[in-house]
Amino acid sequence: MSELLIGGVETFSTVDFPGRLAAVVFMQGCPWRCPFCYNAVIQKIGQPTNFLWPKFIEFLGTRKGKLDAVVFSGGEPLVQDGLAEAIKEVKSLSFEIGLHTGGYRPEHLERVLPLVDWVGLDIKAPFIAERYKAVTQTNHLDKVLQSLDLLLKSGKDFECRTTCDPRLLSVEDIYVMADALKAKGVKKYFLQQYRPVEGDKVTTEADCEKFFKDKDLLEKLKADFEEFDTRR
Repeated sequence: MSELLIGGVETFSTVDFPGRLAAVVFMQGCPWRCPFCYNAVIQKIGQPTNFLWPKFIEFLGTRKGKLDAVVFSGGEPLVQDGLAEAIKEVKSLSFEIGLHTGGYRPEHLERVLPLVDWVGLDIKAPFIAERYKAVTQTNHLDKVLQSLDLLLKSGKDFECRTTCDPRLLSVEDIYVMADALKAKGVKKYFLQQYRPVEGDKVTTEADCEKFFKDKDLLEKLKADFEEFDTRR
């Protein structure tokens, strides 16, 4: 198996795979530089690590019947070519597989999608190239749209979700994003509250809360999607 570069592991989570008790593997590497990233420390790939994949597999062997799933998160898991083989090894232990992704490398997503049970796709901004670049510092909107189309065609269970960073998004932006996702055929959409990251000295609690106190917005989203909720 290609060497995996892991930034860390959470051995028990109730929130990273809906309805499942999961372990979460945070894989190193992400080409994007979103200002609200909570895992910025693992954005750079190739950092020294004492993580041993065989030890993690050994650990999973002790968690059968106690955990339901393993989620591959990041960073951006699709950066690493060894992802498919890692998923296969975990699946051989009869765990379900979750994947967190921003939609980078749709060609890699297409390869691993048959192995995955559920996907959480992060939607960063309205589907306008300049807006996506402002958030991710890259020109990868086309990859995001390709990945979304792959998920829609696959029949796999997936959700779209947006972190509502008020420095980057407005309430009006969420309307625009929701309309675009609904038009695509997305059934599940969630809003996640931004918590100021280290270095953000200007964003107030009221700034973060405004998305979740807009009753008209919330009512629209509940009407537009089969599943909608807020995560705060």
